[in-house]
Order: sequence, then structure tokens, then C-alpha cells
Amino acid sequence: MEWMADTAERRADPRTLWPEVRSLILLGLNYGPTDNPLAELAQKDRGYISVYARNRDYHDVIKGKLKEAAGFLASKASSDVKVFVDTAPVMEKPLAEAAGLGWQGKHTVIVSRDFGNWLFLGAIFTTAELPADEPEHDHCGSCRRCLDICPTNAFPAPYQLDARRCISYLTIEHKGHIPEELRPGIGSRIFGCDDCLAVCPWNKFAQAGREARLMQREDLAALPLADLARLDDPSFRARFAGTPVKRTGRERFIRNVLIAIGNSGDASLAQEAEHLLDDASPLVRAMAVWALGRLLLPDAIVRHAAERLDQEIDPDVREEWHRAMAARVEAVA
Repeated sequence: MEWMADTAERRADPRTLWPEVRSLILLGLNYGPTDNPLAELAQKDRGYISVYARNRDYHDVIKGKLKEAAGFLASKASSDVKVFVDTAPVMEKPLAEAAGLGWQGKHTVIVSRDFGNWLFLGAIFTTAELPADEPEHDHCGSCRRCLDICPTNAFPAPYQLDARRCISYLTIEHKGHIPEELRPGIGSRIFGCDDCLAVCPWNKFAQAGREARLMQREDLAALPLADLARLDDPSFRARFAGTPVKRTGRERFIRNVLIAIGNSGDASLAQEAEHLLDDASPLVRAMAVWALGRLLLPDAIVRHAAERLDQEIDPDVREEWHRAMAARVEAVA
């Protein structure tokens, strides 16, 4: 995520992005789920996709709504406008707090007293001079549910997030091998994580989102890992067309699926990992080895190692094999 450091100066002041801007309007769109999504995590043979990604890409939906609102403003105030949705160096969360939409909770996400923390944010920049709203104040109090539930301990302190340990970052943005010590905490989460959002007490005031294009598609909830492991690139693209999931690409997605298979404890899924030992991607092959090491009996690991190790040219995959073998030796001892 080097882009964050690269754009720090531009994000510090909206006028560096557009010198003519005089006012900023921050808006939130509720995408609250109808039920507690964390109940799905009990189904270890199924993959969990974050609530926000279970329909169309929110960037497309919100940008259209912002343009409509901005057009109305421009016609009434005779001003120029620009709209931004999470794709430009704009500090949406601090700005939303300053505009009174909510406050940044201890999990660093905006929390609203009216809508909880299931909010997409967007911004309208305008050359019109508009009166400022009062900022919202912090209402987290002594609560630390969002911090304590994190499976990978991604919060070193309240209001601080270490993205290198965050499951959302690891399963969506991170391009390489996920650190071995963090894989068990990922569980069955194959795209994003909602744990810290779902436990926020302010969600008791939330309502289910009403934007039809962002409502959950049932075919994107609790997906069978066995089916996902069989996706090739064309079928992956077709399966997740128009959703945020497609952005990760098939290679990273199958990496995540294999980590979930390894965490499932379901030996019947070992055949899916075994099939992927011949995948063209070293990233996928390495996670197939890791999953097998978690699921198969020690003798089966030895058999696979003998068959595959001499043929493997990628050093990361070979290292996964050696680690699996070392774990076998330790288990036997």
C-alpha cells in the first residue's frame, strides 16, 4: 500500500487536489445487512465474503448517486463540482467526522449514531461557499469489542490499525504470500472481514440497507469452498463479474480459498487442494501445500512430497513443502 505514503501530502489538504474548492459535502450510504453476518463463520466448509462485496461494486453505485446530487447543487448554487468515491487521495473518514456524519471508532471506521458503522462514504467538492456543520464527537467510551474480536490482532492500540495484520488487507490488497502465522486467524474469510464492524454496539440503531443494487445476493453468501477451488480464470471472472471480488484476480482469490480449506478441518476438502498442486500459479501451489499439511495425515504428506518436490522449481513452494515435512517430523516425535 505504498500509494498511501506517496499521496500523503495530497491527502492532507483537499485544496492540493483542487485549488478552487471552497466547501466539501460528505455523504454516507447505509449498507447494513439484514442479519448478523458472523453466524456464517461457523460453516467451516464455506467461504466468507465481506458484506460490502456481495453485490455490485459500490464505487459505481455511489458515484452515480453523487453525480446526481452534485448536479442538483451545481444548478442551484451556480458552482463547479467534483465527486470522489474512495479512489482519490481524499481523507473521507476525518472529513466525515468534521462534517458531523459520525466519529472514527476505535476500529478506525466511521460510526453513526443513526446507522451504526455500515456506511459507504462519498464526497462532493464544490466552489460554492457553504456553512459548516458541527463535527461529531467520539461516543465509543470504554467499549473495546471491535479491538478484542480481531482474529489477527490488527489493532496495536485503540484508533490504530496495522494493515499488515488486517484480514481485509491481506485477502484483498496483499499480492504475495500471506505470513504463515496469520493464516490460521483468517479462518474461512476469503474476501474481507466484518468482525470489528459486526460487534459494534451502535449497530443496534442501524437499519438494513435499502439500495437494491447493494443488497446481498444470496449466491455470494456462505459459498462452498469445494466449488470455489475448482474455478479457473474464465469461470472466476464470470462468477464474480461486476462485484468487488473480481478485482483480486483468480490467483489471489484461490490463495484465500486454500487458506480457508486448510483452516476448515475438513479432510474431504484435501482432494481440492491436491488438485491445485499442479496449478500454473506458484502462489496457488504453495497454499495448496499448506492446506494439505493442515488436513492430511502425516504419511500422505510424505507421499505428496516425494511425488512433487523434485518437480517444483519455485522456491516459495519448495519452502512450504519443507515446512510441512518439518511439522510431520515434529508430530511423529
